Amino acid sequence: MVKIIKGGQFVDDRGKLNFANAFSFEDVNRFYIITHPDTETVRAWQGHRLEKKFFFVVQGAFVIAWVKIDDWDNPSKNLKAEHLVMNEKDSPVLGIPPGYANGLKALEPNSKVLVFSEFELGKSVDEKIRFDSNLWFDW
Repeated sequence: MVKIIKGGQFVDDRGKLNFANAFSFEDVNRFYIITHPDTETVRAWQGHRLEKKFFFVVQGAFVIAWVKIDDWDNPSKNLKAEHLVMNEKDSPVLGIPPGYANGLKALEPNSKVLVFSEFELGKSVDEKIRFDSNLWFDW
């Protein structure tokens, strides 16, 4: 089940603090940051049969979409994708379980999203499957 873990932002004269205090790192082995310099680039679809992914917007805003894959060799073109608009102010963590494909697109230039991965890089790359970005969602 896809999870949205509530986050938030605190601002005072010392600066800005973004948080997701309910997020646990127990399923995380690595992380990376994706930066989209524009609002035209679509990074979709990356499917993972076995790996969990967690997304946290560090700067700007993204639309992040996910879809449950019905057949990894020949998925239906009629699958229903869901999505969430995420921004740095609300700071939720979006957890996408195994069995889904995900994609994202920045809504503001120079947006950054921090991605936490359950698997080490080699294992993740070995089980990742890419699908056409034009499927399932109107970016």
